[in-house]
Amino acid sequence: MFEDQYGSKVYLTLFALDDITPEYIGWLNDKEVVKFSNQRFLKHTYKSSANYLQSFEETSNLFLAIKDLSSKKTIGTMTTYISEHHQTVDIGILLGDKDYWGKGIGFDAWSTLVKWASANYRKVTAGAVAVNKPMIALMEKSGMEFEGLKKHHEIVNDSPTDVLFYAKFSDV
Repeated sequence: MFEDQYGSKVYLTLFALDDITPEYIGWLNDKEVVKFSNQRFLKHTYKSSANYLQSFEETSNLFLAIKDLSSKKTIGTMTTYISEHHQTVDIGILLGDKDYWGKGIGFDAWSTLVKWASANYRKVTAGAVAVNKPMIALMEKSGMEFEGLKKHHEIVNDSPTDVLFYAKFSDV
């Protein structure tokens, strides 16, 4: 069972229906926010967002809200896709509120989730397209190591682009 996790700037809590606001839906439809995410191919609505949240029910996977510690405002989301059999967890992040970009918020949220995942699973993984330099820096700064790539796996700006994979092993 997931309990709220606290970083120095944010805390992570389970995403709830109340978190599906016009602002949240706006992030998902903002080309700059999702420019490296496969969410960029979809048109998001309240219904599609509620369906996505519902897809986490009765699974080990988690859909988390990133909340600013001081204001309690939802500023982004994180996901965990967990394989109980293999004791692995693949994580992702979307820092939607652009007012929080470039302030170490994403790293705080990421590090907080990596710490939780490392305490509960034997391996934490993540990936990013090669042109997503901020995400690659985030993974490396958090202690994840390059594990491999899928060459020319996704199309970004009409160009085939590698997807890089990173991992961190824990003592679990």
